[in-house]
Amino acid sequence: MPCVISSPSSDSGKTTLSLLISCWAFAKGIKIQTFKVGPDYLDQQQLSSIGQPICRNLDVFLSGEEWVQESFFKHSLKYEFSLIEGAMGLFDGLGSTSYSSTANISKLLNAPVIFIVNARGQVASLLATVRGFRDFDIELSIVGIIFNNVNSDRHKKLIEEVFKNENIEILGYLPSDSKIALNKANLGLISPLENGKEIDVEYFANFAERNLDIFSLMKLLKSPQKKIFNSASFENFKIVKSKPIAIAEDKIFHFQYPETREFLSEIGIPLISWSIYNDEEIPNEASSLIIPGGFPEKYADHISNSLKSLNSLRKFRKNGFIYAECGGMMILGDFIKDENGNNHKMSGVLPFKSKKSKLSVGYRYIEGLKDTPIIKQNQLCRGHEFHYWEIENNLSEIDLRKAEHQKKFSSPWKIKSWKTEYKNEGFFDDKLHASWIHLHLPSSPEVAKNFINATQTCFQKNS
Repeated sequence: MPCVISSPSSDSGKTTLSLLISCWAFAKGIKIQTFKVGPDYLDQQQLSSIGQPICRNLDVFLSGEEWVQESFFKHSLKYEFSLIEGAMGLFDGLGSTSYSSTANISKLLNAPVIFIVNARGQVASLLATVRGFRDFDIELSIVGIIFNNVNSDRHKKLIEEVFKNENIEILGYLPSDSKIALNKANLGLISPLENGKEIDVEYFANFAERNLDIFSLMKLLKSPQKKIFNSASFENFKIVKSKPIAIAEDKIFHFQYPETREFLSEIGIPLISWSIYNDEEIPNEASSLIIPGGFPEKYADHISNSLKSLNSLRKFRKNGFIYAECGGMMILGDFIKDENGNNHKMSGVLPFKSKKSKLSVGYRYIEGLKDTPIIKQNQLCRGHEFHYWEIENNLSEIDLRKAEHQKKFSSPWKIKSWKTEYKNEGFFDDKLHASWIHLHLPSSPEVAKNFINATQTCFQKNS
């Protein structure tokens, strides 16, 4: 059974280690299926960028235990090796609980843990850390450990001496090296789609071979040998005839789960890409549009000068159905105010301005306020939020020019996080849904059904 790569906390080296192993495997002609715990987009993109199979997210809160198990076994069985990269610290999950944590995934999949620990400035204290995590939950098994930031033979020998009587295999010591350091921004790693910087696969592979017990590691990453799940069927969603859905896909907008595309294609909906970055018009054949999350704030000036794209979006709004998440919602507003206070004109489909704010991050419980294209009244679903931006204007404060415009929109749902109160959020009408919330459509059957019905309604009206 493959292992989960975990650590005491974020920034301990989980993604770097996962990339080292994946690059070594790629250099040897070995395919390895990677998974990422949690709703992360950026780590997943890194692991998908080096010629290996697409990395898959495993998230108990968003998708449920059955979906996580099905997705894991469905994709890991295709390849000889599999690897699961954890999130945050081993036991960090929803709120103050370990629900939907890396430990939760480890136990759900019966996958042991490979622990990577930042050893900088520590020797004997490392033993206390490892013992604490090992003994905290006896249902978990830590089968191997890797120490990061070990920069001398003396440091390595001292650690070996401290751990000589522990029943945990040491699988490697990683020295500091700027060539394997990953670039970061305020939301985490910088996307390879955005900065154009490719992983130096050969260097990572050689580094892995020099500093890891790679063959012992690969033995621990063997994929399961038999199918122990029932494959999810989307037969009830099949579409006989449908116009395409356009999806904004470029270096600006790229926060989407691969399963969403696969699900829509599988049920018979054609998909076509649309690039705002390249100032493209929305394809005429599209009846619906998905604008996923991304970083429009970084490209606000570029977007405001993409006149063909913005005019096309305004025109599309008249007849097509628009589904927008987070950064996708931001370009539907009037302006994006950058960090220097400059306003950049967006499409003006929705009556608000967005500006920089404090971080809003975490899982969200969602309840429908009324029947909408995405959720019905009192219907429940789950999502997540991750952004530094906020809507500046309350609807009640919009100028008179927008007064009639504003009456068309209300919030589709109310949302809450761990131990907070519900608040109304988002915008909708019969042909639009826009929100800060990211959803995982394929594992939310009722929401997926609503979404498909909304796209098909627009298709039928325009046929």
